[in-house]
Formats: sequence, structure tokens, C-alpha cells
Amino acid sequence: MNHTLSVAPMLDWTDKHCRYLHRLISKDVLLYSEMITTPAILQGDKQKYIGYNSSEHPLVLQLGGSNASDLAKSCVIAEEFGYDEVNLNVGCPSDRVQKGRFGACLMNEPPLVAECISAMMNVVDIPITVKCRIGVDNNDSFENLKGFVEVLADTGMKTLIIHARKALLKGLSPKQNRSIPPLNYDFVYRIKQYFPELTIVINGGINSLQETQQHLKQVDGVMLGRAIWNNPWMLYELQNQLFNTKGANSRDRVLKKYIQYCESQLSKGVKLHWLLPPVLNLYHGIPGNKKWKSHLVTHAPKRDKDLMVFEEARGLICE
Repeated sequence: MNHTLSVAPMLDWTDKHCRYLHRLISKDVLLYSEMITTPAILQGDKQKYIGYNSSEHPLVLQLGGSNASDLAKSCVIAEEFGYDEVNLNVGCPSDRVQKGRFGACLMNEPPLVAECISAMMNVVDIPITVKCRIGVDNNDSFENLKGFVEVLADTGMKTLIIHARKALLKGLSPKQNRSIPPLNYDFVYRIKQYFPELTIVINGGINSLQETQQHLKQVDGVMLGRAIWNNPWMLYELQNQLFNTKGANSRDRVLKKYIQYCESQLSKGVKLHWLLPPVLNLYHGIPGNKKWKSHLVTHAPKRDKDLMVFEEARGLICE
């Protein structure tokens, strides 16, 4: 699995429609699902929660949970569904996640994380990876992080994605936890030096091709989140530079293919407003982008099956 460039799992954002758009723009970026909890997979509508479009590969399912048996069962289902990899969330700081005893609070329980990883690895052939923070609350020393990674590495796990901020479990919202705790990229670089055999992917506050290239001098991969949310077309520049594939792509060509996708989704009963979010920032940085977004947000909900709203909005872009 090539971890050079990936799009972060983002709750309420990286659903299958968003990932479909990202794949239209970049054929090599590694895509992640939103975090899905084990009860949702084991007791819920599997197609609803983990269904995807075949074009999304390579694709990773991110799981939230701390029960080793449930995680293992979920991995078996993920492999049956055709996911290329499963990632365990040990980084989400929300209250809801803490009550379920998963996410960032698990960094305080390395043996439990190791037990979960081992159980997951024992039942599937696809890779099992972990996404974590550099620390939690006052457990934020480099030695603490190093000890955590040592326990994980002993399981035979090969890939670790590290968000270069600690998580504060009390007093900050999940949104604030993505920006207020200071970034410490050096901790991630040092983990790579101590564990050269591991694939280390860095995440957090990375906003450009130049920053991505700088990080790749120190670690094996870069994961971007909000930068792609704000400007999905950045994936095109990253694709061309990091994978050396000069495509004759354009935003308009991507939009045309996405409209065709919307047509197929509408025929399956998907509401048009669920298909809007991925493309709202497609023309980021181009004059008329605000008018494009405003037209879609204003008119699409009233004309739920009328795809002409895309063409009308496109006419407001000044290229």
C-alpha cells in the first residue's frame, strides 16, 4: 500500500460521494472512510455504513472501538467488502468517543491497543494500521510517545499515522483539538528515526505541496485533511508532483463526470443535497467561486432531482 499521500478520515465529510470526487481528481491518493464504530458495522446497515463505489480503491476503512473481539469481527467484514486496509482510530478526542472507550483516550492504554491490533491482524490478510496523536493531556512527553509506539510495533504492525498534536480530552471540542494544541512535527520525525522499519505518516496543519514535500524528506507519507476539504483541486497538483503523472485533467471535466455520478445516485434514491458538499469548493480560488457555492446551496434543495443547477452554477465561474 502506497502511503505517500492520503486524505484524512473526516467525520461527516469523507463519505463515499466525497471519496468518489477525490478519486476523479487523483488516481493514486490513498482514501479513508469516515470513522465507523464497531456497533454500526456489527449491528447496523452494513451497506449504509461501509458501502462504497468500486472506483474508490485504494481505500481504507477506519474503525472506532476498543473491544478486541468486535474489532476483529469488523475487520473480517471489511475484508469481505473488499477494503484494502483497516485503520484503528486512537486519535479522536470527542466526548462521545471517550465514553465508548476509544479514540485518543486509548493512548493511555497501550496494552489494550496492542491486544486490539493483534486480534485484528490474526483474522485478516489485509494490513492493519493505527492513527494516533503525539500524546494525551499531560502524557505528552516524547518518551511516552516512544513507549506507546514500541508496544504497537511489537505486534508486527507496520504503519502508523501520527497527528502531530496532542489531544486535550477535557475543555476543548473536537474542532478546537484540531487547531489549538500546538503542532510538534519534530516528535513525528524522531519516531521515524527510532523506528526506521515502520512506515510513518504525518498529519496535522499541512496546507500545501511545498509543505508536503518538506515532510516527505523526514517521513514516509503525508496525510492532509482540512486543506483538501477547503480546496479539493489541490489533489491534482499533489498527484502530478508526487506521482509524476501529468494528466490532461480539468475542473470542468471532473465536474462533468461527477454530474454523471449524481445522476446514477439520484436513480438510487439519494437526495441531491447529500451530493453537494464534495463539490462546493471545487472552484476554490477562482473568481465566481462564492456565487457558484451560493447558487448550489440556494437552489439544489428546492430542485432535488434537477442536475441543471450544476450547469447554472458553473456559468457563474469566471475563468
